[in-house]
Amino acid sequence: MSTIERIRLGDLAARLGCTLHGDPGIEITGVAGVERAGPTEVTFLANPKYAPKVKETRAGAILVKQPLEASQPASLVSANPYHDFARALALFYQPPQPKPGIHPQASIARSAKIGEGASVGAFAVVGEHVIIGRNAVLHPHVVIYEGARIGDDFCAHSHAVVRENCRIGDRVILQNGVVVGADGFGFAKTREGTHFKIVQSGVTVIEDDVEIQSLTSVDRATVGETRVKRGAKIDSLVQVGHACVVGEDNIICAQTGLAGGSVLEKNVLLAGQVGISGHLTIHDNAVIYAQSGIGGDVAPGALMSGSPAFEAREWLRAITAFPKLPDLLKTVRQLEKRLERLEGPLTPSS
Repeated sequence: MSTIERIRLGDLAARLGCTLHGDPGIEITGVAGVERAGPTEVTFLANPKYAPKVKETRAGAILVKQPLEASQPASLVSANPYHDFARALALFYQPPQPKPGIHPQASIARSAKIGEGASVGAFAVVGEHVIIGRNAVLHPHVVIYEGARIGDDFCAHSHAVVRENCRIGDRVILQNGVVVGADGFGFAKTREGTHFKIVQSGVTVIEDDVEIQSLTSVDRATVGETRVKRGAKIDSLVQVGHACVVGEDNIICAQTGLAGGSVLEKNVLLAGQVGISGHLTIHDNAVIYAQSGIGGDVAPGALMSGSPAFEAREWLRAITAFPKLPDLLKTVRQLEKRLERLEGPLTPSS
């Protein structure tokens, strides 16, 4: 998709399928956040708590769910302002696309098959018997191990690695430093107390439309497979252990760790720094809040928080009470002493 330098607001509304309230002749040259947008830029309001900032914005137009007052910027009424903001951004900016072709300093095995339209950068390495589909982009220093199979429209940024025999679908993006299919963490303790490495004979499978952010590792299985299902998005610095299943359209935020054998079903959201112990299932549509520790199965649609985690509303009540516990304990001890004076010694409190 080619980018544009400027567009009339009425034409932008038509492209986005939004209803315009305001001057269609305003010239738009880009998009920006609500605090920084200027008179020729579009911004958005998706979260009501930021509504007061709209009165101060200098934006030429704003994507909103409901029209603004006449004195405020022109309104582009949208059912999903954040999504349409992303679409508008894509009209004005696309990252540089390398030209098709294989750089002379790339190393491509003779038995490898790379589809038409591919771009392979300097010092990229593609091993024996690798198959890569059409329009792939391998930036410099990407390494694809022997036997890997990768679909169409694949993009791997510098220093991403796909290990031996792993399988990747169409339209997958690996950001810098991602490792797909590194050995799972498997060791057997010997009689002498040393650790014997267990061969990690399985693979990692990444389905279509997955994006994995920088410095994340998705380990291969000891036997069988580790699988990331269609549409999942995994943030930076995430560890997906051996034989895990990451479900369709999951969102996994940064610094989260999944121990081996964890299963996440559809539309699960894990906020940052969540820890998942192994061999459990988090069912459809569950939300796990930041810094939670999950040690057992989670029901469909559950909201969980804390470590160890429990139902989020109960956790909020508990966390509100925690700072009051010292005073509460002091009061209980004072009451015990008063009762002792009235009735004699009580059983010692814990």
